[in-house]
Amino acid sequence: MVAKSPDEQLKIIRQGTVEIISEEELVSKLAQKRPLVIKAGFDPTAPDIHLGHTVLLHKLRQFQELGHKIKLLIGDFTAMIGDPTGKSETRPPLTREDVLKNSDTYKKQVFKILDEKETDVVFNSEWLGQQTSMEMIDLASRYTVARMLERDDFSKRYKEGRPIAIHEFLYPLLQGHDSVALKADVELGGTDQKFNLLVGRNLQRDNRPPLPAQVVITMPLLEGTDGVNKMSKSLGNYIGITEPAKEIVGKVMSISDELMMKYWELVGEINSEELQKLKSDLSSGAEHPRDLKMRLARKIAARFHGEDAGTEAEESFDAQFRNKDVPTEMENVLHAWTAETERLVNILATAGAVKSAGEARRLIKQGGLAVNGEKIEDTEISYPKGEYTVRLGKKKYLKISPK
Repeated sequence: MVAKSPDEQLKIIRQGTVEIISEEELVSKLAQKRPLVIKAGFDPTAPDIHLGHTVLLHKLRQFQELGHKIKLLIGDFTAMIGDPTGKSETRPPLTREDVLKNSDTYKKQVFKILDEKETDVVFNSEWLGQQTSMEMIDLASRYTVARMLERDDFSKRYKEGRPIAIHEFLYPLLQGHDSVALKADVELGGTDQKFNLLVGRNLQRDNRPPLPAQVVITMPLLEGTDGVNKMSKSLGNYIGITEPAKEIVGKVMSISDELMMKYWELVGEINSEELQKLKSDLSSGAEHPRDLKMRLARKIAARFHGEDAGTEAEESFDAQFRNKDVPTEMENVLHAWTAETERLVNILATAGAVKSAGEARRLIKQGGLAVNGEKIEDTEISYPKGEYTVRLGKKKYLKISPK
């Protein structure tokens, strides 16, 4: 049973969202005083969930706590096509075996946030896999090529002469058909999914017989540890929720102070009043950015590994950094990553932190180089794009940041 009034629910739902299409329709649905069907889809294109995925999961948890029914859709059928959103070229298809393996991992990880008893996990192969050729042709007839080219990524590829495969046009139609099959009242997705979410809304209206159109809620994309790009495993800027607590704390502590507040808002599990107080304490100097970031890091680590692990990770970080007199202010040098990962010695040399890669190797062999408090012994170690605190010798510290 939904206990809060529509206006009270709207205030909670609105926090952290980018757009609600439309609020009036959402309030009208909430006023029906019944559990709404809330849909969110995940294509299991990789085995692990990272912190960027949890932005959507936290919003789903809020809907659960308000008494609504979550339909967590695993796109085992659509994953074999590959979502073309934001891609400059056709994605290679996944095998059925890969999809099923990743799907199983997703199911285990999402319940670190969602209430398993109140979550209905569904697979879109249940209905998409049963469609006949005629039904697929009928679905394809609902949209024109011109409308598909309204999507920025399709439009850009078309203008640049990059190939667009016909099956890529089918992806948003199939995702939209999922909303028809589930009779979704609300669908959530990232801002990059807006076109696909609206397709679902339109297909519900065009259904025979017509269905009530779903409300579309878009969520912001969480930048990764590089502070620039959307969090992604392929870019190496992610924080995995199954990573050890110490790794989670170290990565959260590496993000910028400016990005920290966005993390608090989207994955900090606090309400709007608490968020405003944090911002006020930060601006007034009542709380140091480093301390506020550590609170966030410990909280995230504890959420996925337990309170004891979160506390232990904090103490370990303190032992590596604070207790070794790491300065709060240090030189910031920039490096432009040209590959997914690069050797540390080359990063330091091209960033001007050392005279040459050879000098960096000598420092490592002498035990005089540490990254994020960890002594480096491998002269060939590589790092993905991100921010790192580096100790050269005994007392020289600097921060490496992406250019």
